[in-house]
Amino acid sequence: MHIAYIQFAPALADLEATLERLRPFLEKCANADLIVLPELCNSGYNFSSRKQAAAAAEPYRRSRFIDVLVEHCRQRDCRVVSGFNERDGDTLFNAAVLIGPDGPLGRYRKLHLFKDEKDIFAPGDLGLPVFDVGMAKIGMLVCFDWIFPETWRVLTLRGAEIICHAANLVLPGMAQRAVPVQAMMNRVFVVTANRVGAEGRLTFTGASLIVDPLGEVLAAAPQEGPHAAVVEINPLRARDKMVTPRNHLISDRRPAEYAALVKSPE
Repeated sequence: MHIAYIQFAPALADLEATLERLRPFLEKCANADLIVLPELCNSGYNFSSRKQAAAAAEPYRRSRFIDVLVEHCRQRDCRVVSGFNERDGDTLFNAAVLIGPDGPLGRYRKLHLFKDEKDIFAPGDLGLPVFDVGMAKIGMLVCFDWIFPETWRVLTLRGAEIICHAANLVLPGMAQRAVPVQAMMNRVFVVTANRVGAEGRLTFTGASLIVDPLGEVLAAAPQEGPHAAVVEINPLRARDKMVTPRNHLISDRRPAEYAALVKSPE
């Protein structure tokens, strides 16, 4: 199986410009079975107002952005995970979508909103789903979700073998250091697709990466400038949870001792 990230700069509130920037990179990943794109890829990120964000959002089932990706998946027989500014009635969600040759396969809505996102988006309400696409089982996270280890572990417990992390990271180097650790801690493949460029006062940190279940970085992008990488993997490696001959990552857990994880702080 070949997995890829595309690191580039979506255009703020200009879908057609974004698609023009994206198409050449999709072609560079023509042999990829799974491609991961950045957060809010259909709209850009640093909105001047909720009104601007709403104008740039699209419904999950009626989206030009998704239609373009479906066509690419149909031509190349692949899957794409992308960040997505989703409009559901009057509510906006910072979402991720999984797309295949026959259309959208599923979505995830960001659980942990970062800074001013709280003024625009509603917190995610679809939980942490995992999708079986035949070659592998795929989970999705969006940007700031990376800092919450519970999200990674829940996806792992639900069978995720590849975690697709669509991001617009602005904290230099932090997630890029944590992602290999989470891949190792959960014995999964991770693709972090971060964006580059600047919007207003925000500068995005690039350095997208693909990591294997032992935390080894298989591909890494520069901090600046667009970049794409395709890596061949064996997703079956993510099913091996043996840490030593006598230690299994899942069966050695002691959930009865972890009750504090689901209690509200006092």
